[in-house]
Amino acid sequence: MTSSNPSPALPDVAYDRAAAARSLDWVGMRRVALPLCVADEGGQPQRVPAWADIGVDLASAETRGIHMSRLYLLLQDRLPVEPLTASSLRALLRDCIDSQSGIATTARLGLRWEQLLKRRALASGNAGWKSYPVEVDATLSPSGAEIVLAFGVEYSSTCPASAALSRRANADAFEADFADDQAPSRVDVHAWLGSGRGMAATPHAQRSRADVRVTLRNDVDALPLLELVDAIEAALGTPVQTAVKREDEQAFARANAENLMFCEDAARRVAAVVSTSPRVARFDVTVSHFESLHAHDAVARVTGVVG
Repeated sequence: MTSSNPSPALPDVAYDRAAAARSLDWVGMRRVALPLCVADEGGQPQRVPAWADIGVDLASAETRGIHMSRLYLLLQDRLPVEPLTASSLRALLRDCIDSQSGIATTARLGLRWEQLLKRRALASGNAGWKSYPVEVDATLSPSGAEIVLAFGVEYSSTCPASAALSRRANADAFEADFADDQAPSRVDVHAWLGSGRGMAATPHAQRSRADVRVTLRNDVDALPLLELVDAIEAALGTPVQTAVKREDEQAFARANAENLMFCEDAARRVAAVVSTSPRVARFDVTVSHFESLHAHDAVARVTGVVG
């Protein structure tokens, strides 16, 4: 037999008076796991595993706490099904603020995931998948919305100084081997260049990474990840590869010889791309060359305002 009396309302202590009156800058959750709906290379939605940091300010100094479950449920209801765009982020942040019933004025959402992009081989016609770390940091406050897109691009960097020293060592080896021959034949020179003696030294190269953060313009809706990654990899000239046959490896070696880079050179190349993008308002670029010569890394950073 069921009771005719309604269930009593459960207590909600979040609205209790705080022991010490003070507003808080940020209250929320970190590393909330969820599937995220993002666009693939063809612009079609796909789900990827992601982690979210979500929080609001506690502007009401005397209110004890926020309702975290409301933020959590908003993330779970929206992000797995709604394609991630600037407008969907702004709407979600507005609803996060509204869910707190007047005690919050600002919301911030951080998202992290790995984006798989298919990359073509340099010469063989093969292809493979490469993973790019991506972050989005979105804030909505009384002064407006700000959306920051961050990602990493890995590439190879061959040292220009080491290349110059290697060329000199090769020239010296040639001079030594042909000292008694005033006019070596084309056949002899070709055979020498193809032998072990034809490479007396090799320049050092290393895997490197460009970490890029761009603040998007207010009129941008689609996140320009693929567009920026493609442009940066083209500017650097030596992105790390996926599928590699011998002809691809040779093409990669040629690309490195054509794109000798100090970290300063790489930073300028990346900055040249993002500073001319019509989607970007501000940028912050850090390139790191994980040295094979030294035990330390070579790093360069450049920031700027676009327009």
